[in-house]
Amino acid sequence: MANPWAGEVVVLLDGQTHVAKLTLGALAELETTLATVSLFELVERFESGRFSTRDVLALLVAGLRGGGWQGTAADLRTVQIGGGPLEAARLAAELLARAFALPGER
Repeated sequence: MANPWAGEVVVLLDGQTHVAKLTLGALAELETTLATVSLFELVERFESGRFSTRDVLALLVAGLRGGGWQGTAADLRTVQIGGGPLEAARLAAELLARAFALPGER
């Protein structure tokens, strides 16, 4: 079970529940992976609907790794994400929102 107050979301991979969270280390990994000027640039892309599948994949990998998952982007490409691509995008956006929201805002 994920704790939304701790920024966590649940991701289903091949039917197994995983907790994802954008920790500081996961956020640093995400910045490097996406080569963004800032994470706020990434937030703006999601808010405006201009995000890419690469953004979604990178966010999910970073969040899952922040939650303790040991996989890689290559591993995530080969699993079934519960809810499909649309749910993956929603979860990625939720991870970002929870990472930057103050308690009580979400």
